[in-house]
Amino acid sequence: MSFGENLQFLRKRAGMTQEELAERLEVTRQSVSKWEGNSAYPEMTALLRLCELFGVDLDTLVRGDAQAALAEDSAGYDAHMNAFSKAVAGAVGLILLGVAVMVLMAAVFPSDAVAILGVCVLLACIAVAVAVLIAFGMGHDRFKKAHPVVRPFYAREEIARFERRFPLLIALPVALIFIGIVLMFALLSVHYLFRMGSPEEWGGLGAGIMLLCIAAAVTALVWACLQKSKYDVEGYNRACRRELSPTPEEKRLDQTVGAVWGCGMVLATAIYVGLGLAAGLWDWAAMIYPVAALVLVAVTIFLRRREED
Repeated sequence: MSFGENLQFLRKRAGMTQEELAERLEVTRQSVSKWEGNSAYPEMTALLRLCELFGVDLDTLVRGDAQAALAEDSAGYDAHMNAFSKAVAGAVGLILLGVAVMVLMAAVFPSDAVAILGVCVLLACIAVAVAVLIAFGMGHDRFKKAHPVVRPFYAREEIARFERRFPLLIALPVALIFIGIVLMFALLSVHYLFRMGSPEEWGGLGAGIMLLCIAAAVTALVWACLQKSKYDVEGYNRACRRELSPTPEEKRLDQTVGAVWGCGMVLATAIYVGLGLAAGLWDWAAMIYPVAALVLVAVTIFLRRREED
């Protein structure tokens, strides 16, 4: 492909018009049009800015085939990361969905048989989720070993578009969690306002609906965060490097994070069982798991940020 064809492909791929590109480079639209028509060529300063803007090297932009080069890069990494994001988010959501279904079944059909069936549903969801996490986790490890270094290929405009959407992708699931909490208390108030049923029945129904909202919200949050990390190709390269040849400090950090997660989940299970046996709060105590997971994620982020600083 010629320089003009490469430039036109990269501009359209980034979703930019000739006017927008001209504004970025502080040139006229006619200049961009001439470049794409191969009737004129930009100065070196403009070429370097184009390389930075579209995430390509100078040789590919001027003499190579940008479409082939980017297609080759994105075919493996982008598709793999998209599938990995969906699998992990779906598996996490499936576990929370199992908890929600168990609580709803116990609230709508209060009997020992249904309670046992609800536990079976939860265990089945956990089994499927664990199988998905193991399969895709092993696949992700294989991909990283096969591609320890990925050349950055996302255009700056493509990354910028996702960055503009990201706050909304976080805000909507958080809002959904609060909506679930409001619905739980609204259903619980039905008993006290209209003297219908018992607080346990309405409370259990509200808790189940709230957990459904949490399951959907956490699924969306996990997917959004993994999609954000997908665009950090340099971060992926650093992670591969530290896995293949970690420093002593990185090994200690990984061991610390593993210990924190292990102790945290054991503590959460102990609290769940303790509340269930001591007070019979099996339904409400199930909320400890999503709360514990969010706390552990926050602690992990803090530990890694502190190590980077």
